[in-house]
Parts: sequence; C-alpha cells; structure tokens
Amino acid sequence: MGKLDDKVALITGSGRNIGRATALKFAEEGADIIVNARSNREEAESVAEEIRVLGRRALPVLADVSNKEQVDSMVKMGLDEFGRIDILLNNAAIRPHKPFLELTVEDWEYVRGVVLDGAFYCTHAVMPSMVENNYGRVLFFTGDGAWAGGAQRGHVSAAKMGLVGFSRSLATEFAPNNVRVNVVSPGSIDTSRANPEWYVESRPPSASGIPLGARAKPTKSPPPACSWSATTGDL
Repeated sequence: MGKLDDKVALITGSGRNIGRATALKFAEEGADIIVNARSNREEAESVAEEIRVLGRRALPVLADVSNKEQVDSMVKMGLDEFGRIDILLNNAAIRPHKPFLELTVEDWEYVRGVVLDGAFYCTHAVMPSMVENNYGRVLFFTGDGAWAGGAQRGHVSAAKMGLVGFSRSLATEFAPNNVRVNVVSPGSIDTSRANPEWYVESRPPSASGIPLGARAKPTKSPPPACSWSATTGDL
C-alpha cells in the first residue's frame, strides 16, 4: 500500500529534473500521473514509460503552462482519462538571470507568465474537480530566490514570492473543501540547465554556504526541502 494509492497527480514540468523525480516518487506511492512538458515529447514519453514500468498509469501531455488554452486542454485530457485530478504540483519554472537595468517588460512578463500565471491557470483549471470531490492537494515549488533575492534575478524572485501569497489565500479559501495548499522551497539543486545562457553569473552555482557541503540532486526520492506549510497534514 502506498501513501497515494489510486490518486491522480498532475505535475507540470515533469519531463526532467525535480519534476521527473517527483513524478516517479508519486508513482511509486501509488499515484497515476499526468506528465507535462512544454515542447519535448520525447522527455514526456520517457517519463511516462518509467511510470508504467512501476505499474501505474501515465498520460504525457505537451502544454505551455503560460498559455491558458493549452492548460485548459491539458486538464480536460487528464479528467477525460482519469475522471479526476487529486493532486497538482506547480513545478514548471524558468530562471533566467539578467541585470535589472537591462530587464525589459517582455522579460518580466515571460517569467511571470510561466511561474505565476502558469500556476494560476493550472490551479484554476483543476480546482472545480477537487471541490466537487471534496479532496485536493495543491503544491507550489518556490525557491531560495523568493526569500533571499539575488542579483540579476528580480523578475524570478518576484514571481516565486507571488506563489507564497497566492498559496496562503487558496489555503484559507478552500480548507472547508478539504483542499490543502502548500509551498515547498527546495535548497540548491544540481539540475540540468536547458538554457545555460540564462545562468551567466560571476560564478557558477556551488555548494558554498551549504552546511553539508553539497548540492542536492534530483532522484526518485523527493528532493531535500525546507517547506512553509499553509496547512497541516499528510498528502
């Protein structure tokens, strides 16, 4: 018996890195998974096949979370396939670095569109099913940048911190419907960088300042995390 037996989870950005690792862990715990990637069908199909090997059902869907029509279509496909969505993990994100004085309105809106607007679109689309079933779990991945900021990351930090306020409001509003909402803030994770040009800094990411002297790596197990809980209780 797993902790998530017969639950259905939608995990955005689950074709690689933390999203993939979480999808596989959820599947190990008994959940069926809607695997989302923006454009890489091969990655989404690969993760879906790994989930099927674990004995769970998987539905790979390509959708850009910053596009409401694509999100609505993805959620409809999930509901048509599984009948409900019990868990939503808003994981999809981009983290381009750029000096503030060089930041354009387009840069700002691009990051906000994926990180904050995307979380809104996905949550808004799945919430009716959760309310109807009197059960739901919504999770948001934020990060160190939301709390500590950082040079050249103003647009990313602002969008990630927006998730905190959003989650607190949702947690309060939907607690009577047995929908719990949480924010998870992983530490520094050694993930692949699909766009290395976004991460030009004075120095590459390192384990400096981490007491254990090492950055976490995404595996099948959940990444080490320090979390703020909007509500309490197990999944």
